Amino acid sequence: MSCNGCRVLRKGCSEGCILRPCLQWIESPEAQGHATVFVAKFFGRAGLMSFISSVPESQRPSLFQSLLFEACGRTVNPVNGAVGLLWARNWHVCQAAVETVLRGGTLSPMPDFLTDGRSPASDEASEFEVACSDIWKLKDPKSSSSFEV
Repeated sequence: MSCNGCRVLRKGCSEGCILRPCLQWIESPEAQGHATVFVAKFFGRAGLMSFISSVPESQRPSLFQSLLFEACGRTVNPVNGAVGLLWARNWHVCQAAVETVLRGGTLSPMPDFLTDGRSPASDEASEFEVACSDIWKLKDPKSSSSFEV
């Protein structure tokens, strides 16, 4: 019998299916199908299978979960994706997007993430970038002169 991932991708499933173990963390068969279709549409079916086959079997469920979160994050926040949501302390948005996909809902970009408006989170990010750029100004401990890398 085909696993839910292969079923929705209309792909032949075998005992050595690389997709089946990736979906075990998702409880319902319908949610497994929704997640597979969403990730396959985002990364492409061949890309998804290539990603999965390139990691050890023990890491495949975690990889699939990461791909699902990144696809959801990129869909709602096209500029910065899941990492941007985490950085801006909006991880709950990414989690809600994943839950929506698992229920079979659709996602669209959030208007707040499409504007160039400055928010407190982006101000903090700018301060961080300035602080990081200062790190590259190093002082040679053997001399009194400073140099930049």
